[in-house]
Amino acid sequence: MANRRDSRIEPSFEGPPRAKSSAGFSVSEEDRVVPSNRKTSAKRQSAKTKSSRRGRGKSGRGLFGVLGRLFYWCFVLAIWGGIATAGIVVYYGAKMPAATTWAIPDRAPNIRIVSVDGKLLANRGMSGGEAVGLHEMSAYIPEAVIAIEDRRFYSHLGIDPIGLSRAMVANVVGGRFSQGGSTLTQQLAKNLFLTPDRTLERKVQEVLLALWLEHKHTKDQILEMYLNRVYFGSGAYGVEAASRRYFGKSARDVTLPEAALLAGLLKAPSRLSPARDPKAAEQRSQLVLAAMRDEGKISAKELTTAMSAPATRVASYWTGSENYVADTIVEELPDLIGDVRSDIIVDTTVDLTLQKLAEQSIRRLIDGSGKKLNASQGVLVSIDNSGAVRAMVGGYDYSTSQFDRASEARRQPGSAFKPFVYMAALEAGRTPDSVRNDAPIRIGKWTPTNYGGKYFGKVTLATALAKSLNSVAAQLTMEVGPDAVVEAAHRMGIQSDLTANTSIALGTSEVTPLELTSAYVPFANGGYRPEVHFIRRVTTTGGKVLYDNNGGGAPRVVKPEIVGMMNSMMTGTVEIGTARKAAFAWPAAGKTGTSQNSRDAWFIGYTANLTTGVWFGNDDGSPMKKVTGGALPAQAWHEFMVAAHEGVPVRPLPGTWRSTPPDTIVQDEIPSNTAQPVPSASVGQSAPSAQKASSPRAVRPAETIDGGGFGIPGGDSATASIKRPVPPGDVGGPVKKRQTSILDILTGG
Repeated sequence: MANRRDSRIEPSFEGPPRAKSSAGFSVSEEDRVVPSNRKTSAKRQSAKTKSSRRGRGKSGRGLFGVLGRLFYWCFVLAIWGGIATAGIVVYYGAKMPAATTWAIPDRAPNIRIVSVDGKLLANRGMSGGEAVGLHEMSAYIPEAVIAIEDRRFYSHLGIDPIGLSRAMVANVVGGRFSQGGSTLTQQLAKNLFLTPDRTLERKVQEVLLALWLEHKHTKDQILEMYLNRVYFGSGAYGVEAASRRYFGKSARDVTLPEAALLAGLLKAPSRLSPARDPKAAEQRSQLVLAAMRDEGKISAKELTTAMSAPATRVASYWTGSENYVADTIVEELPDLIGDVRSDIIVDTTVDLTLQKLAEQSIRRLIDGSGKKLNASQGVLVSIDNSGAVRAMVGGYDYSTSQFDRASEARRQPGSAFKPFVYMAALEAGRTPDSVRNDAPIRIGKWTPTNYGGKYFGKVTLATALAKSLNSVAAQLTMEVGPDAVVEAAHRMGIQSDLTANTSIALGTSEVTPLELTSAYVPFANGGYRPEVHFIRRVTTTGGKVLYDNNGGGAPRVVKPEIVGMMNSMMTGTVEIGTARKAAFAWPAAGKTGTSQNSRDAWFIGYTANLTTGVWFGNDDGSPMKKVTGGALPAQAWHEFMVAAHEGVPVRPLPGTWRSTPPDTIVQDEIPSNTAQPVPSASVGQSAPSAQKASSPRAVRPAETIDGGGFGIPGGDSATASIKRPVPPGDVGGPVKKRQTSILDILTGG
């Protein structure tokens, strides 16, 4: 038994089959219930080897796999990004008004102000210029703008994916927001509807509005709207305003280098404005020219020529004295037509030729003598007999000071106020032949002295006015009373408040050059006070008349015989008096004026056609160096009036008066004994029987006077004879009894 256990034979599936014996058993491969994995393992090993070999042979396929997976995930992210973007668009779009209510807002109205002969004086309003059609403006302008701002403008649908992507990359690389990628359509949408805030909401709204604009309007319409509304710096909106501002010409006449400069401003209008930084504007314009060449808009020769053009230099503000007129007109418009709601055309009374002559005269004299004489500012106002302002210069240079000294600055007129003193005296019974003693006098604590301290003794009123003798003017004021002088001045056209004291005889109350000049107009037109005006007519661009100045009625404020006497007296100022430098080939009259210490120097003079006033001085009131009204003001007046009257038939001054023969001048003559000081008790009191003039408002319509030879061409109502009212018989006060002077009373005369 033991041997049996020791010789036990275990079953085996390996080796050759053995012979059967009684002592053991064996099974074959076929007897297995589960197949052997031997071959399978071998196959696995073989497959693993082959796979390893294939992996080594196709290692490049792994990179493509990575790229494939990257593309896949990018695609997935793009889908989700698109969904998120759509959600944002829907969200912000829902906050906007319905697209059916969208409409292009009206462009800010422009006020086109033109001269009497149709020449442009200025544009005013928010835009600062009229709208110009794309077909009207220089072709260089749209080409330059497209080349530098939106090269694919005519091919995109309102947004430019290529430009937007480029801008995003540039911003990421630069680490800051330096490029926007906005198309011209997007920029127009922003200008028309949106605020300049840089927010996601505004950007989404900008895109939606740009798509709407592209759907509703053609490319040319969009470009035209853009060019007429975009800001070009220095207060100029639209190409017309910018062209006028920087080049002094219409957008229709802009050259290639000028168009490049305008297009270059769009990136940073305020910073690149040639009024602020000419060098930066020039550099930017050259980039625009290069872009135009790259786009094939210009040839190499055109590029070279444009690059060599001199840099544009412009004043920091609008220049030209006509802008003083434009500012005054804009202030008056609301009272005439109310709010300006559409583009309008204002036809003015101003003659641009005369305006330029006036400006040149003022500037030439200040440039030549201003520094030596300490005179820095000058004013010239010229008005015709109908009250139409033909020229108004409000200062030396509008670009450096927009303050209008002609209509806003109140200064002491000095002796230029004396005509109202003499007129009041004539209305009270004096004549040009009345005699007064020019000698030192004292009125209370006031002792008026003549310029230079020189006295002439017995003189006629005509001589006293021609030589501007202060003592005689003071005596006349005492005789008729300061109130009568103030009344006469207001009746003639002075609007400022006047202090009724004796010193008013020497022009101590302040007035503006415009009102002082206008107060002399009745002397030139025969005694009528017309309404001073700048505006003839206001119309829409379609021709609808909003306002028309038909002249109206001008009341008579001075009797014809008083006008004749005053003109006779003031002619002497030009012929033998203080304004001899003003004399020229026409009959002319006027009065000089110089305030204390030569702070103000005036000459107001007139012919039968024009009344012109000139003032020189300093804004700070500092004295000039012995400048009188017979110096710079008379010279400027002479230059202007000679040019203004060239080719105009000579006309005599209105009114007539004949001097009384010397042997009959006894009624108002001072006795042979010398003048005595006036007691202080009489200061400010009128002579016992001095008469005040009646109110100029009591008038009857009928009479006509001629406009004065400087009428508006084309048969306008302002050019023809103007209906004037017949004055009441007592205008200027009745002359019932000649008045004796205070000196006559004191001396028993």
